[in-house]
Amino acid sequence: MTYAAITGWGACMPPAVLTNDDLSTFLDTSDEWITSRTGMSERRVSHVSAIEMSTIASKRALACAGLDAADVDLVIYGGVSNDELCPNSASGVQLALGATRAAAIDLNTACTSFCYGLATATAMIRTGMIRNAVVIGVELISRYMDWSNRNVAVLFGDGAAAVVLQASERAEGVIGSVIGCDAEARQTLRVRGFGCGYAGQGITFGDTIWDFDGQVIFKRAVKAMSEASTRVLAEHGVAAEEVSLVIPHQANLRIIESVAKHAGIPMEKVIVTVQKYGNMSAATVPVALVEALEAGRVSPGSWVLMPAFGGGLTYCSLLVKWGERVTPLGTSDAALPPCEKTALEMVNAIRAGQDPHGRSREGLMAPRFVEERLAG
Repeated sequence: MTYAAITGWGACMPPAVLTNDDLSTFLDTSDEWITSRTGMSERRVSHVSAIEMSTIASKRALACAGLDAADVDLVIYGGVSNDELCPNSASGVQLALGATRAAAIDLNTACTSFCYGLATATAMIRTGMIRNAVVIGVELISRYMDWSNRNVAVLFGDGAAAVVLQASERAEGVIGSVIGCDAEARQTLRVRGFGCGYAGQGITFGDTIWDFDGQVIFKRAVKAMSEASTRVLAEHGVAAEEVSLVIPHQANLRIIESVAKHAGIPMEKVIVTVQKYGNMSAATVPVALVEALEAGRVSPGSWVLMPAFGGGLTYCSLLVKWGERVTPLGTSDAALPPCEKTALEMVNAIRAGQDPHGRSREGLMAPRFVEERLAG
């Protein structure tokens, strides 16, 4: 039987940090208000495109796996943040990597995009359709955030990470997955202004209005991730005590704690990064995985659980059997260009192109305008 081993990993985190105190300079909020409700203290703001972050993360993952880009069969770009909708973002990463043989897929299930991508690539490897894949989780939310809306502006950050999957005869990688969608409440987490449905309504791409019903999302997220985790463990005969590490979607500290409690797993086995990165949507799970590996928290042959929840309302829980290797085979010198502005300066540049409701003024939020303003 063929499995899909995780053989490489790499992250790309923007250096600019946006603190809670920074947010309080233009929102009616405070460090205490944000921390007590979300567990978040800071988040990152990117000075480069999502494709560039994804490319660097992917190059680092390929070097870690000791795999040449020319041998990659598939690139999956998981996330909501696209530099363009056509051509797709995965093709931009494929080109930048030089992965000329690879198919390129954009996969958007919001915050679960990386995990859905991991399940998809695993299935394609296990059926023999491909042998090697790069799966990315990335978000550049700062560019389309409604910075006037305190309910969402304090939550999200930018970042990217990627993993390499390779065909293996050993039972490792994603062994089990439960994926689903609680679509009945899909309107409770929505970014209005994206998509063809807004044509003719006086809203253009980049004019975003965020709908975010925190109480409904909290309840449904805890229920969906807890039940998916319990089910995937039961389906594969793995007891909660056998799980060495839980790497959950980092939506909110309270949600993470509740999911762990319902799954019967102590918090000391749970990776938490929400305090320093906020909610990076599709990037939260892979970034946390990379940090866990770098910190020596992933053991050879251990069981790792990855529950996630996002807009749609999509949910999942992946059960991963880690392989024997937990250290990189190589490293990459790929790096971001220097960042000349602070995170607050970049956010204020974006805000300057928005009206008081977070919507763009006369198309000023077009990508070229944003890049020019961020560059100063």
